[in-house]
Amino acid sequence: MKSKSKPAGKRYEGFTDAEKSAMKARVDEMKAGKAAADGEAALQAKIAEMKEPDLSMAKRLHALVKATDPTLTPTTYYGMPAYARNGKSVFWFKPAGKFKSRYATLEFGDIATLDDGTMWPVSWALAKMTSADEAKIKALIKKAAG
Repeated sequence: MKSKSKPAGKRYEGFTDAEKSAMKARVDEMKAGKAAADGEAALQAKIAEMKEPDLSMAKRLHALVKATDPTLTPTTYYGMPAYARNGKSVFWFKPAGKFKSRYATLEFGDIATLDDGTMWPVSWALAKMTSADEAKIKALIKKAAG
């Protein structure tokens, strides 16, 4: 069976502007090879761009990370605030406003040690951040960072 290929010169136009922006941000991040100090500045800049309720949740998450595991390196991942170990993103905050979603998410990469049998969640929805949520997030940070 012969595979169908796109005609030469045609571009795939299925990505949204937000998705294209995230991909461009990731390319820029990879080119820059951000150091820890640059990562903190980039993370703070991304948080500053947010609107409520994403803004207050991202600020609170950042404070939780610093208090829970200060060895994680602040950075950005596809233009979102993220925290890394040895240059690889352990988890990141995806604000609802970035993709016009109903809720923000806290998402974990494959280096996060959240393993629980053969199936486990790697993304949590955040509509707001309560004290109970903060306790759960602290536990996730500790487990994910190993």
